Amino acid sequence: MRNSIPDNGVFLKLRRRLRALAHDTGGVSAVEFALILPIMITMYIGAVEFSSALTVDRRVSSVASAAADLTAQAEEVTSNSLQDIFTAATSIMTPYSADPISIVVTSVIADANNDTTVDWSCAKNGSPKSQGSAYTLPDGLTQPFSSVIVAEVSYSYTPPIGQFLTGGVDMSEIFYLRPRRSLTVEMQGGGC
Repeated sequence: MRNSIPDNGVFLKLRRRLRALAHDTGGVSAVEFALILPIMITMYIGAVEFSSALTVDRRVSSVASAAADLTAQAEEVTSNSLQDIFTAATSIMTPYSADPISIVVTSVIADANNDTTVDWSCAKNGSPKSQGSAYTLPDGLTQPFSSVIVAEVSYSYTPPIGQFLTGGVDMSEIFYLRPRRSLTVEMQGGGC
């Protein structure tokens, strides 16, 4: 009758193989790479998303600057000329979509007491300010009987890859400029 306990030869072989396996370092690099690869891919995608968002944020600032600058260079504007300014300014967003952009250009005037009100306002994909309504400007920006052109731009950026994680990111910029050729930029033709 055979003994139910295995002989020592099997245990010795098993122990030898386990000991050899413990000292074998042949596949360590592959295992380490397999563990680090998802982290590297995530960091790469995050860097691409971050740089894309940073580029869009800079372009939003450029749109605000261009809209204010083009308006401040004119002595008078019409609804059509402001629509042309909006078209020119939004072309800065290329290759990103200009659909989620909102631009509001406002002429703010100061009276003898340096109280500021809206002279006129025009918007693309947004709501213009009400004529005659009070408008608060940063300190030191106006003097009595002067005016300022204000361009307010907002953009809802949706990351192409990370949209399911963060959703949209709202970006905005406000740019102030004084009229260059006249004391105020006049609105002709009744407004927008």
